[in-house]
Amino acid sequence: MAENHEVYDVTIIGGGPIGLFAAFYCGMRELKTKVIEFLPRLGGKVSMFFPEKIIRDIGGIPGIAGEQLIKQLKEQAATFEPDIVLNQRVTGFERLDDGTIVLESSEGEKHYTRTVILAVGMGTLEVNELDSADASRYSGKNLHYKVEKLDAFQGKHVVISGGGDTAVDWANELEPIAASVTVLHRREEFGGLESSVAKMKRSSVRVLAPYRLKHLNGTGERIESVTICQTESGLSEVIKLDELIINHGFKIDLGPMKDWGLEIEEGRIKADRHMRTNLPGVFVAGDAAHYESKLRLIAGGFTEGPTAVNSAKAYLDPQAEQMAMYSTHHKKLVTQ
Repeated sequence: MAENHEVYDVTIIGGGPIGLFAAFYCGMRELKTKVIEFLPRLGGKVSMFFPEKIIRDIGGIPGIAGEQLIKQLKEQAATFEPDIVLNQRVTGFERLDDGTIVLESSEGEKHYTRTVILAVGMGTLEVNELDSADASRYSGKNLHYKVEKLDAFQGKHVVISGGGDTAVDWANELEPIAASVTVLHRREEFGGLESSVAKMKRSSVRVLAPYRLKHLNGTGERIESVTICQTESGLSEVIKLDELIINHGFKIDLGPMKDWGLEIEEGRIKADRHMRTNLPGVFVAGDAAHYESKLRLIAGGFTEGPTAVNSAKAYLDPQAEQMAMYSTHHKKLVTQ
């Protein structure tokens, strides 16, 4: 593979919502930018797992489907024409004598950059699969780890196992269109946003907590019912279903980045309020970042991205302004 020694001001690792907005803001700061995404398309976890989920926690947007949000973010990121590299996972990190950082992909390609912004989300996007010997037989049939098309659940009897934001949000999204929705959670307290949990409990969704899945009952390649168990009394119940959704969270794995010398805390990359990591010229934003008072919302990441960009700009040019001018004043945007 021929090497390209072109050096970028900023290389953003991760092409999800936070990486895309950071790429736009890099253009606002007149920084030559590259985005590297290991998936074959931009959008990260939102595109993979929540294309039809309605996102409501971004200021000024009452509700937007994940797929539409990514479409708009891609259009916005393209304003300043960053270079986009897909299907590459960054594995190697090296700093040359002149301070240039060399990022090597699993394919052996090398990317040269003066700074790096890590917008890698939770790392490798891998769901926690159901711990059942029969799960693989039904996976992709009527056992789901993500919801791609809401219409597939129209008029169906749906059981959701999980108690976090994802499980609660899907219960609320499916309740108006499914024949019935039942949510099982192993604890009485749900981990989702309070207003979402309250909405779910006010609706027709049947909430069973604390309960856990005990058995999958089916013939051939489809589950016909599940046996559930009340975790305190041990009493069992059989629930018939058409579709089973498992939302047991994701594995947090930063992969090779754990060997770069980054300071890791609670499985995430430790940052200061300027989104600086312990490695000079390396910044972090989004779900990968860990610091006091972290706001785990997309809206929070939309602040962290520009903060990381401003810190990268200051690292490259200590005399630069602390932040970009408002977009309403930027010459390229004013003339559009």
